[in-house]
Amino acid sequence: MTDSPALDVLLPTDRAGARIAPAAGEHELLDLLDADGPWVRANMISTLDGGATGPDHVTGSINGPADLRVFEALRTLADVVLVGAGTVRQERYGSLSLPAALAAERRARGRRETVELAVATLTGDVPDRLLASDRPPYVLTTPGCPALDELRARVGDDHVVVTGGPDGVDLPAALDVLAADGLTRVVTEGGPTLLSALVAADLLDELFLTWSPVVVGGPAPRVLDTAQWLRPVRELRPVHLLHADGVLLGRWTLRG
Repeated sequence: MTDSPALDVLLPTDRAGARIAPAAGEHELLDLLDADGPWVRANMISTLDGGATGPDHVTGSINGPADLRVFEALRTLADVVLVGAGTVRQERYGSLSLPAALAAERRARGRRETVELAVATLTGDVPDRLLASDRPPYVLTTPGCPALDELRARVGDDHVVVTGGPDGVDLPAALDVLAADGLTRVVTEGGPTLLSALVAADLLDELFLTWSPVVVGGPAPRVLDTAQWLRPVRELRPVHLLHADGVLLGRWTLRG
């Protein structure tokens, strides 16, 4: 953690001026981010001109050490990370793991031993490195998925969640299945299409959004990538705002 920056608290006002120093177990940061479950959170990043990726079409070119601190802390608090298959392929996801100190802090907070991965897909195009893993992901798909039989053979019936229809995965039903397996604290890391669907279905409780102090231009997607307007628009309330090296890290609630 020596290369990680301290996070200055700007909001809430009663904590403004405090500084959260980097620490191996991130106890102070986890205390700030923790909340009673169940919940569905999103953790996303945006450039100042609204791009959810850099010119290389991945987030690695627009994030940094401050964002990584919150990224790893949110995974530490989650039961399962939910990601769209396109993002899994683009960002080259593997089986999820945490640094040893964060894993120990996770256990101390009564969380499950490991963070699970859930991949939402219509086509079943999930990278082989995940399907062949000792800890395969949950695959959320539909009855019309052309790879359904193969997925069941690779990861097991208990890890293939079949809901919805031609229009997509029935996300409320899929989350209910995950919850029945004890996975009630969900953090989604995108992509923007999946996040749009979660917001449209009123499933999202909190949005964690990092603003990277760069502009990229180009056709980068927004954090929510959909052709449909949200009707009504969703109103969010700020919970906290952190700062480090020009990077702003916000937490917004959609509840209450």
